Amino acid sequence: MMKKTILLVAALALTLISCKQNDAAGPMFWTWLEEVPEEGAEAVFARMEEAGLDAVMINVVSEENLRQGIELARKHHLAVYAWIKVLNLPKPEREFLLANHPDWFSVNRNGESLKDTKAYVGSYKFLCPAHPDVRKYLVDKVEELCKIEGVEGFNLDYCRYVDRILPISLAHLYDIQEDGEVDPHFDFGYHPLMLEKFREQYGYDPREQADPTRDEKWSRFRCDQVTEVANLMIDAAHRHGRKVTASPFPTPKMAAFMVGQDWGKWNLDYVHPMLYVHFYTMDPSFAFDCCVENRRDGNPATKLMCGIDVELGGDPATVFEKMDAAFRGGAQGVSLYTSEGLDTPELRARFKVYADSLRAVRAANGGVVPCDAAASAERNPLEHKEMMRVIERNIQRMVAGEPLHDDTVNGLAVDDPAKTYPALDLGPYELVRKNDRLEVFTVEDRASGRRFEVWFLTYGDVVSGWDILPTT
Repeated sequence: MMKKTILLVAALALTLISCKQNDAAGPMFWTWLEEVPEEGAEAVFARMEEAGLDAVMINVVSEENLRQGIELARKHHLAVYAWIKVLNLPKPEREFLLANHPDWFSVNRNGESLKDTKAYVGSYKFLCPAHPDVRKYLVDKVEELCKIEGVEGFNLDYCRYVDRILPISLAHLYDIQEDGEVDPHFDFGYHPLMLEKFREQYGYDPREQADPTRDEKWSRFRCDQVTEVANLMIDAAHRHGRKVTASPFPTPKMAAFMVGQDWGKWNLDYVHPMLYVHFYTMDPSFAFDCCVENRRDGNPATKLMCGIDVELGGDPATVFEKMDAAFRGGAQGVSLYTSEGLDTPELRARFKVYADSLRAVRAANGGVVPCDAAASAERNPLEHKEMMRVIERNIQRMVAGEPLHDDTVNGLAVDDPAKTYPALDLGPYELVRKNDRLEVFTVEDRASGRRFEVWFLTYGDVVSGWDILPTT
């Protein structure tokens, strides 16, 4: 298996086109780290070096913890980026602001502030991006962190609103059936300051619309408030000679709708969109489609990377298929959530061989990893052969009486690949419902007499998730 992956990587230089990306040298293989642990920290960083990683994004839980990480990272030849959770702060800051600045918190379409209400989980306490004091607070944070020696840059995360729409599998963890429509309780961005600023610019209240999420002016305005926050922080970091990356949702179009985050307009040096395959379609072509769309819609001055899931469901070894798909689509580097998913010496050794191969490809091509010339992502869900294979495997499981959803990290019941099931005899997929976000097909398994609805959500040109509902 290792040889096959390396051959595929090496073939990139011979068979694919050169992507137009910023080709300055920089870290190529990154990871996120939630916190430098109190015990075993040395081993964590040693494993990163063993896997051939170049950089680590360390969550800023405290300056002391960050400084400890910088010291260990230097020892293990890793660049350090301070990982800032921008509009949804860590617990100590969150509690301080709830007590001292309750008017800073975001408000939903129902007029409920996050200082009082819960959205999904108690830790979701997002700030209002239009509030001038919030903006100053965040820029000041960057200025202070720039004083720490060894911080080479920053990673902006949670620079967005509460999720209006969840990945379709995760929605089941909250007893939600996602159909592309937005529940007002989860539709945030209606802080009085936001509404006043919008009314001054456009002359009306967006809540007067039948569906504010389909109002282009309001949707653009909300995204622009987040963009302004991101670019203020980026400008502050650049003034101090620091580079900035971010961890946004998979594509600018998906992010704009799902969380009000049009990151293609951010002035980043790098971007690591979170292409967490096992949260979305469970098919590596999701990473390919996202990278193709990101080449088109991202900031051309920003180096396109990608975030890949290693421990969010499924076999960690599938990381190689996901990376292959992302590089073919145009990614210039990879970040792992997280390197702890490379949990055996054999897997870390295999990853290092892969990483060294890609670095060689980049060096041989003038600092750029070549990519596929595909002009657009495949928008027809039925043409995603591997995704359809996963769907039909799950139809087999449902016919056998197994659950599709479960209380797991990605909302899907764990599949035992060693199990076999009776063959399906599927009829044609018949389209029964369609709008700008959702397509629903019905299909019959003639072998069992069972019928199913198969739902697909699509934002922009990327099929972003599926669900199966039994009808008989």
